[in-house]
Amino acid sequence: MKALRAAGALAAALCAVVALAALAAPPAQRLVTVGGAVTEIVHALGAADRIVATDTTSTWPATAQALPKVGYQRALAAEGVLALRPSHLIATADAGPPVVLNQLRGAGVQVMQLPAEHSAAEVGRSIRAVAAALSMQAAGEAMAARFEQDWAAARRDIAPLPGKPRVLFILDHGGGTPMVAGDDTAADAMLGYAGAANVMAGRFRGYRPLTLEAALAAAPDVIVTTDEALAAAGGRAAFLARPGLSALPAARAGRLVSMDALRMLGFGPRLPEAVRELARAVRAS
Repeated sequence: MKALRAAGALAAALCAVVALAALAAPPAQRLVTVGGAVTEIVHALGAADRIVATDTTSTWPATAQALPKVGYQRALAAEGVLALRPSHLIATADAGPPVVLNQLRGAGVQVMQLPAEHSAAEVGRSIRAVAAALSMQAAGEAMAARFEQDWAAARRDIAPLPGKPRVLFILDHGGGTPMVAGDDTAADAMLGYAGAANVMAGRFRGYRPLTLEAALAAAPDVIVTTDEALAAAGGRAAFLARPGLSALPAARAGRLVSMDALRMLGFGPRLPEAVRELARAVRAS
């Protein structure tokens, strides 16, 4: 009898401990990820099950496309985000507008923005920062170390490639006026990493509308754009036939390279393979 009472007391005590532990445990994170690179990092860390929504730039991996969307990263609305009851919003520096981010903070959402720097070093720092926000520091350190090893290998692969192709990068996802990339852009950084020369470097910062005069004066060997730009234009031939491009020798010769926008410009964990692909493609076109 005493043994039964002791067993019952032990079971009750264990139940009490479990109940107290459950009360003390932090609530499960509910993440909204804004920016394709952020979403990729969270997935690669193995925390995809914590994501309740992403923005429209989060197109990879494919499972991210099935999640609810909070709109474009630069045009967030507080009501739409708060309706998902997030605990955290992790975003790139491009996310906004600032007033919306402040509204989310005021509502108790933990908002973290990653720095705006288009560099391999920043990718490693971003991996570690996101991992820390998810209390996954060990996984983040391991992932960052793998990324840094892959990046070093990519640099070794690219170093012996011949020549320095002169490249004109064009951004156009809406079928409107094409924009060309100048300094301080993801495209400019990618071209540099790929061992290519951005023909618009040193002329201006950011993106500016393409003009025929500037394009002819730049005399690019190769034109680089995104797969999304080709789709918006109606295909490869239609893209190269557009005013401002059709007169270029590179366009007439069909020297055009395209890649998925997030893969090429996202500066996420896939950066090493993206740079390898771009470096080889601009020399083979």
